[in-house]
Amino acid sequence: MSVMNEQVAGHAFLRSMHDDPYFPGHLVDEGKAILLRLCLRMEAEQPSGPDSLYKLTQAATEEFNLLDERFGAAGSGIETVAREWICEEFWFVASAYGFTDADVEVLTANRDW
Repeated sequence: MSVMNEQVAGHAFLRSMHDDPYFPGHLVDEGKAILLRLCLRMEAEQPSGPDSLYKLTQAATEEFNLLDERFGAAGSGIETVAREWICEEFWFVASAYGFTDADVEVLTANRDW
């Protein structure tokens, strides 16, 4: 299943991480998959307000928390720069689905990275 939102469909998720050899490509691809699943959930559930949006984004953040452990095992990790890139992607998703006033800190409030 592919996303219907044209803005999202044309977006290269986590491009900066993918271009950096510090981050294993297969794990970056898993991060992209998390973000795409978030988009599919946004389209399926159509959150009606910030609370329902944050519920979806924080579930995806939990997936990134688990992925960070795998980055660590591979000698990498979601550190300061990667954290900013990932948070920007969460804001992009929220914005693409009409939540332009979303608080980026709340989108990923439960992050361990």
